[in-house]
Amino acid sequence: MDDLYKEIILDHYRHPRNRGVVDDPDVAARGHNPLCGDQLELSLRVQDNLIADVKVIGKGCSISQASASMMTERVKGRPISEVRAVISTFKEMLLEDREMSDEDYESLGDLESLEGVKGYPVRIKCALLAWNTLLEALDMVERRARNEDLADGHLPEGEEAVRG
Repeated sequence: MDDLYKEIILDHYRHPRNRGVVDDPDVAARGHNPLCGDQLELSLRVQDNLIADVKVIGKGCSISQASASMMTERVKGRPISEVRAVISTFKEMLLEDREMSDEDYESLGDLESLEGVKGYPVRIKCALLAWNTLLEALDMVERRARNEDLADGHLPEGEEAVRG
């Protein structure tokens, strides 16, 4: 099984998916891992609360680049809420000492191949770089949407005006 996982990682490293810059992105975010020099720029377009397009450019080790490629495949076309759940599951797989369920692995797809990184603590940051950058980009999208709602006189969902 380890050989299969290595092949998946190498395939994504040698043939990265969704490489480039999104035309007319809603946001772009940069990530950098100073420990090993990994760098990436993620661009993202969101439509109707779905990730309509996501692309990554960058350079770095095979783990960081393969993880970024797998991430783009896993999140493209998905609702933001589902993407946040996948991010959480992926981070739990790498950072927490708990038994993953079949459902967890199913939600990750090929990303399961990166579980072995857990045995190399220095490499965990490499695998998480694209994911942390995606979280930053999603936070920017949501802050921008809240600010636009406030500018239009609308309160964010679940908030009430305080009258005083």
